Amino acid sequence: MMKILVVDDSLFSRLHTCKPLREAGYDLVEAADGIEGLAAVDEHRPDFIITDLLMPNLDGIDFLAALKERCNTTPTLVLTADIQDSKRQQCLELGARGFLYKPVMKEKLLEEIVKLSDL
Repeated sequence: MMKILVVDDSLFSRLHTCKPLREAGYDLVEAADGIEGLAAVDEHRPDFIITDLLMPNLDGIDFLAALKERCNTTPTLVLTADIQDSKRQQCLELGARGFLYKPVMKEKLLEEIVKLSDL
């Protein structure tokens, strides 16, 4: 069973993201910011990561940079309400494989996980 780490400071967003993933049979780990996310990566070794960009303590960009610095190549999907082209490019350079806009639709989320985990 694939283990997915969901990193988002919004409890509502995490619940909205995690519910369809649990229903689809994925094993989930949750983190409220990038600092907790990095600890969860070390402890749980997820097969896939979903992260928000705007978070306190360690935002999504810095979280992606820390993953890259650690040579972590876990497929990562960025969920965000809005992203500029320059920020999108920065995320890609830091290792993100894809993007979805919040609020994410269940079918699109599940489709992206399958697509991006097969790359």
